Amino acid sequence: MTQNTRLEHDLLGERAVPSDAYYGIHTLRALENFPITGHTIRSFSELIVALACVKQAAAVTNRELGLLDAERAEAIVAACSEIRGGALHEHFVVDVIQGGAGTSSNMNANEVIANRGLELLGHPRGAYRHLHPLEHVNMSQSTNDVYPTALRIALRLEIDRLRAAMAYLRAAFEAKASEFADVLKMGRTQLQDAVPMTLGQEFSTYAVMLAEDEERLREAGLLVQEVNLGATAIGTGLNAPPDYAALVCKHLSAITGVPLVTAGNLIEATQDAGAFVQLSGVLKRVAVKLSKTCNDLRLLSSGPRAGLGEINLPPVQAGSSIMPGKVNPVIPEVVNQIAFEVIGNDVTVTFAAEAGQLQLNAFEPVIAHNLFNSLIYLRNGCITLADRCVVGITANREQLRRSVENSIGIVTALNPYIGYENATAIAKEAHETGASVYDLVLAKGLMDRAELDRVLRPEVLTRPQPLPKRE
Repeated sequence: MTQNTRLEHDLLGERAVPSDAYYGIHTLRALENFPITGHTIRSFSELIVALACVKQAAAVTNRELGLLDAERAEAIVAACSEIRGGALHEHFVVDVIQGGAGTSSNMNANEVIANRGLELLGHPRGAYRHLHPLEHVNMSQSTNDVYPTALRIALRLEIDRLRAAMAYLRAAFEAKASEFADVLKMGRTQLQDAVPMTLGQEFSTYAVMLAEDEERLREAGLLVQEVNLGATAIGTGLNAPPDYAALVCKHLSAITGVPLVTAGNLIEATQDAGAFVQLSGVLKRVAVKLSKTCNDLRLLSSGPRAGLGEINLPPVQAGSSIMPGKVNPVIPEVVNQIAFEVIGNDVTVTFAAEAGQLQLNAFEPVIAHNLFNSLIYLRNGCITLADRCVVGITANREQLRRSVENSIGIVTALNPYIGYENATAIAKEAHETGASVYDLVLAKGLMDRAELDRVLRPEVLTRPQPLPKRE
């Protein structure tokens, strides 16, 4: 040991820890054992905050139950409050992906809180006889109930953030739906002309899809509010007093502002990763639908002259190092890539949840890593898509008008008036000759101009209408 280190010990022996570190020997070993991603748990600040919330709630509960003296409890609470406010996050240094079911993350939190608490009590870091990371900070707890509880709290907070970002994007689409409400265009199925619709109707569907998934996320958030805190090692509550689980959940709910509930069966809750699978599936659903929306935006804006060219995406950067003047749909493209990542993350979460054995799932760190990435990427993607793309979209109204006038698809609207056989013949002739459906119907005397004009009005073409009686 030198003046720049302090000596700490664990079951494997003694190690010199940097004297200025708030972490201790358990974290030091994790640093050596898990040089995996290069991203530490501080990458997910909500998880650090959630761990501090759990430790604070435990200290308050242990004091209330007479297990922890007031001085130590107050030091733990003060240290946790600082961490919740953003302090000391740089000392949460273990890799996000780690063996041990999250033990290294829990140890990292115990040691940082203990050493900061020691300072507040007037003792040097490492003087654990006064405030011990495991005896006091981890009292009545196990990694197996602390880590999943903190993970659920952090996920719930990130879910709320994603829902807010989705609502923001939905509002952008709703504004465009209103702006384009009077713009008639051809709808397409299987990339072939179908029947007319408005561009506003097309954009409103993107808003509706987002609204549906906001609700699915809310439901997934309810599932992660059920926690196993008080379960300790496997769910039996060993080394925690009988009243601990209910009381710590009450205090934790008050600290976080999240209405948490204690699982009805703590043994089941300690091994079951079903809520994570459900959340991951919902995130995949969000990603798939966002990606489909971006596929549409890229297709509708294709061109500018050799594609559909129905809408214009705002130009945000030059598109080519060789083709002057080229502008690419880079914002939808980046959201597509986010979706691909989220879909892959769901596969990882699925395998990790399935791989649990007996009374514990050891793979919650990789579940956490992938769920947080999915939530954060989707949130950033929604905001970027709204601000850098959707709000600036314009309609090529003349192009859309011509496509409707020249489309064979409008003949479908005439089926109730001229019959399927006549409509088929008109469609075939229009396709072969290049003549318009409108002109052919008039030329063959199948409808008079006034009736044809009435039937082909946008407000008639784009919503249900009373139909003529057929003989």
